[in-house]
Amino acid sequence: MTTRQEHVEHLKQKLDQWNGELSKWEDKARLAKTDMRIEYEMQLEALRKHKETATDKLKELQESSEGAWKDLAAGADVVWADVRSAFEKAASHFQK
Repeated sequence: MTTRQEHVEHLKQKLDQWNGELSKWEDKARLAKTDMRIEYEMQLEALRKHKETATDKLKELQESSEGAWKDLAAGADVVWADVRSAFEKAASHFQK
């Protein structure tokens, strides 16, 4: 069983990884041709919104009491699974 701090640290590491991927894809979008750039920007905007939601959940976990964090973690894990799925989908798109 993980502690709140371990769970938060794991989520922070994942968020850092997503930030790095997002940065790479933003660079790729800037260099793309106009038609592809529009498509990339739409994908990036959706990812930014997912990442913002994940960041908000992370803050909730960090600010939660020791007794409440497990309940919040279950909801946060659902959000993070959605974000992970969105990033995996985007990764296959940006790898083309």
